Amino acid sequence: MSRPSIVIVTPALADANNGNWRTARRWAAMLRPRFDVQLVSDWQGGDEALMIALHARRSAAAATAWRKAHPSRPLLLALTGTDLYRDIDCDASARHSLAIADRLITLNTLGARALPPALRARCSVLLQSTPARARVAPPTRHLRALMIGHLRAEKAPDTLFDAVRRLRTRTDIRIDHIGGALDPALGEQARTLMQECPHYRWLGGLTHGDTLRRLARASVLVHPSRMEGGAHTVIEAVRCGVPVIASRIDGNVGLLGEDYDGCFEAGDAAALAACIGRARDDAGWLARLERQCAARAPLFAPERERAALVALVDGCLASFGPRHGVATA
Repeated sequence: MSRPSIVIVTPALADANNGNWRTARRWAAMLRPRFDVQLVSDWQGGDEALMIALHARRSAAAATAWRKAHPSRPLLLALTGTDLYRDIDCDASARHSLAIADRLITLNTLGARALPPALRARCSVLLQSTPARARVAPPTRHLRALMIGHLRAEKAPDTLFDAVRRLRTRTDIRIDHIGGALDPALGEQARTLMQECPHYRWLGGLTHGDTLRRLARASVLVHPSRMEGGAHTVIEAVRCGVPVIASRIDGNVGLLGEDYDGCFEAGDAAALAACIGRARDDAGWLARLERQCAARAPLFAPERERAALVALVDGCLASFGPRHGVATA
């Protein structure tokens, strides 16, 4: 008896080495023991039983083609941070993807509240995962703060840059920054900042393996983003025991918990600098962040994500016959 076939559409494949690609690749691996899975950047037609599309705007053409070709077969749409917190408010193709999807997937526990109320019943939370990793003892002579994020506006490197300047006299604090200069102007600012503030190092884009090794040696992860769907970097930090200082946005709070003590208001560089300084000066506070992250770590176990993903796909394949009551505007 043949196995059901699934196509996963992601706007980025291996050469991009970004979050969308890693999510799509991980989901494909989790589903392959049960299903035949094809991973594509676009969908040109096929006879699969179900589609999972990542990104409402960038996968809109594939989602629309799927719905036209297979009006009664399930379409699952995984929503990124730019989908939830920008595109669905201003982009017609993103809104159309929401309307035609049978199930919406958010990657943080607060994601559904960004959706129109009429669509929230279709929404499932699917927290991403990563294996637990051993932490290397961080340095004691100084605090090693690490930001992992490409230089683009959504990741708020400008907030980090301002915080770095505010901490220029703190010789006991070092700040490393990993990420490619997707915005060349921000890359120039990072280069200039290294000259102004020698305790800041922009390391550019590194491989995922090199990034994880540096993360395991960090004292704290700094994550100042303006918008996130559910940053895998935060999950990786939590799973290797590194505490997190993060902007108070739904994509971060929806991973770390609404009572997490290591959050600051997005865009507030003074507050970020104060948090980094406190992480160096207040060992009790830093230990509390470590305990809070450790309590969240089981939520991001691979077996938990795999079980939730398989159950969602199984439920859709079992339940969806002819479609009823779904808008096609």
